Amino acid sequence: MKKDPADEALKLDNQLCFPLYAAARKITNAYVPYLKPLGLTYTQYLVFLVLWEKDSQTVGDICSRLYLDNGTLSPLLKKLEIKGLISKIRTEKDERIVTVSLTEKGKKLKEKVKDVPFAIGRCFPLESKDAIELHRLLHDFLIS
Repeated sequence: MKKDPADEALKLDNQLCFPLYAAARKITNAYVPYLKPLGLTYTQYLVFLVLWEKDSQTVGDICSRLYLDNGTLSPLLKKLEIKGLISKIRTEKDERIVTVSLTEKGKKLKEKVKDVPFAIGRCFPLESKDAIELHRLLHDFLIS
């Protein structure tokens, strides 16, 4: 009996999206024990990575860098502003453009998370060359 290609295409094990989804969830969940005590979510942590790399960026720039839309990022930034970790300022030239900057408290948070990437790296048994190749493939996929 010949296998129907549509049946094969609809098997979970034949989906590229599923291992990507499950791996992303597994990695995101690995951050919880490190970030929760600091009152941060994984997505908030990503915002800080962007701002620690280059402070004072527009909301649009942060959205682009994190592949997020404004509707997702805006409530997250509001929470960080309430916590006193960032400040938001509308630009004088165009009030629709909002610049996000780290406060002193936000800058000091960097010291508290400096070991997180190393701890996460130890959670996943990938050879260095495999991790580098996976990173390259995923990055290429995102920018395509």
